[in-house]
Amino acid sequence: MEEYAVIFDHVSKIYSLKSNDKKQKGKRFYALKDISFKIPKGEVVGVLGTNGSGKSTMSIILSGISQPEQGTITVNGQQALIAINTGLNPQLTGLENIELKGALLGLRKKEVQKIIDGVIEFAELGDFLYQPVKKYSSGMKSRLGFSINLALDPDIMIVDEALSVGDKRFAQKCIDKMTELKNSGKTIIFISHSLPQVVSFCDTAIWLEGGMLKEYGDINVVADHYDKYVKELSALSKKEQKKILNKKFEERIIKEEKKESFINRLFER
Repeated sequence: MEEYAVIFDHVSKIYSLKSNDKKQKGKRFYALKDISFKIPKGEVVGVLGTNGSGKSTMSIILSGISQPEQGTITVNGQQALIAINTGLNPQLTGLENIELKGALLGLRKKEVQKIIDGVIEFAELGDFLYQPVKKYSSGMKSRLGFSINLALDPDIMIVDEALSVGDKRFAQKCIDKMTELKNSGKTIIFISHSLPQVVSFCDTAIWLEGGMLKEYGDINVVADHYDKYVKELSALSKKEQKKILNKKFEERIIKEEKKESFINRLFER
């Protein structure tokens, strides 16, 4: 299995609902449900899906920040999540965030300095590197997070909407750098709402819908199916769209067993 960078084997992630509706509050639902796939080393995978489909949940599980309730995950290599705000302490300066990251990873001073040099060169933050991150714009946070993880040189990069904020010039600079990494054999998992960006950059695609794996395969094939689905959904009235989305969400809610039926089954054994 060493030829695979990531293996998901019947993975499910469960959350409790936070809602103003007393009937819904506290109920559990599948953020991801029974997902299985294998990503070969060196593959560049785009993750597609409408809002609430489970893309960000998948990214934090892939990066090791969160663990699934069911199933197993195998990751061969060091992974890094690049997402807006993730892993950044807003009270610390950009420089202090880099030093903290280095300390948590147990890096030596020379290695930490190498990361600092890399961030200064790539992020183009200027004097903001010495300002608290809470003063940063979303684009600047994205620059810092991307540059830190780039300098760490991980085997697997998980990019979650990190290029959707800030200026287009820097986003293109990041794409160009990721293309270099792609050509060098790095595994990249690219989560983005920009379908053209995903199609132009990725080899294959994972399509999540309603917390479940809808399709995984050639980028052009999956993107075409996803694009058709989104256009058909968008063509519906707001009322029809809401009805479909609500139905999908209801299907994700875990039906809790009644205590009586559970006790009855115990006596039946």
